[in-house]
Amino acid sequence: MFFINTQKVEKTNITGLLIKFTNKSYIMRLLLFTAAILIFGNNYQAKSQEFKPSSTQFMVRGYGHSGFEYKESDGEKESTFVGSVFNPLFIFTHNDKLLFEAELEFAFEGSDLEIGFEYANVSYVVNDYTTIRMGKFLLPFGSFIEKYHPAWINRLSNTPLGFGHDGIAPASGIGAELRGVFPINGIKVGYSLYTTNGPTLKDGSIEPEEAGMLRFNNFEDNNNGKAIGGRFSVFPFTNSSFELAGSFYSGTVGNKESPLYENVGASLYAVDFNYVKLLSGIKGIVDVKGQYNYSKVDDATYFELEEGETDPEAYTFENKSNAFYTQLSYRPTMAGSEFIKNLEFVGRYSTLNTPEESEWAEESTQTTFGINYWLSWRALLKMSYQVTNTKGGHDAAGGEVTTNGFFLHWALGF
Repeated sequence: MFFINTQKVEKTNITGLLIKFTNKSYIMRLLLFTAAILIFGNNYQAKSQEFKPSSTQFMVRGYGHSGFEYKESDGEKESTFVGSVFNPLFIFTHNDKLLFEAELEFAFEGSDLEIGFEYANVSYVVNDYTTIRMGKFLLPFGSFIEKYHPAWINRLSNTPLGFGHDGIAPASGIGAELRGVFPINGIKVGYSLYTTNGPTLKDGSIEPEEAGMLRFNNFEDNNNGKAIGGRFSVFPFTNSSFELAGSFYSGTVGNKESPLYENVGASLYAVDFNYVKLLSGIKGIVDVKGQYNYSKVDDATYFELEEGETDPEAYTFENKSNAFYTQLSYRPTMAGSEFIKNLEFVGRYSTLNTPEESEWAEESTQTTFGINYWLSWRALLKMSYQVTNTKGGHDAAGGEVTTNGFFLHWALGF
């Protein structure tokens, strides 16, 4: 213990004594550390008050699928592994109002890798009831293409007759759309109005057997008339378990550089419904949906060159087509067994009818039954058996063909 007589030592000497009995380097380090804490704390507090989280977000989603298929038609058998399809979906939100989305598709077609550009568009949220989008987007003509065609959402391994990329109705288009949902007296009403580059009429000059068909996957309009379409739906129940909708799509399809076809137009209509409900009486979820498509192309004259002839023969036909499907699935989600809970039973019936006097005349019916097993809410195994009866068409060469098929697929959304 040390004693200092402050009466005999001056103030400056007291400071000297303190320094003498204290480690100088320790004092300096303590002072520097204290100063650093004070400076950093003040800066951090100022920065934290100024920091704002970024409104921009980027996300990659998508899905993939693959499988095995076996088909037997008129004694001919075909079995092959198919798929390994990869569909990445890119989503970028600039802020709460502005959104960009795009989807690509990578798939094997024979021995080649095909890359598809499914859609890419920008959406602007005007308010709670209205959104505007521009670019290439899936058309809300009915509900199947826009909502149910991805492999992990589609309950079966293929699309119904007349639907999909080679169907009688449009799948996507380049243009602009106004869409939204608003409430009226306790129910919800959905709407979509859009304009796009319209489809192209195949005049038979390149593929005579497809004269009168519509080509929907063109990216540039071949005339000055744009296609106009829309879909209006109603949800009559407060829980939105049921939706009923009607769609239209029309425009000029003829080439402006061809006087014979420049004024040819087309009108298409669709009706669709969807009902999803958990029913305690049967201890599971019932999902019923369906859609009817109708297509009418204005009368036009086409030309066919018979074998051995030098002058083509003119012909015309009533160019009307229709396609329909309905589907029922049941999943026993309230069962006591975990295995049974993950099962889903599904059945679908679809038809396709094209103009009987055309070169591509076809009458087909298809019945499909399947059993799915859900590995998670976005991954499943699909097994189905399908019978397709076709009269006419390219594959049947004017006759009747019955094709039996077995499909085993997996699909995963991410």
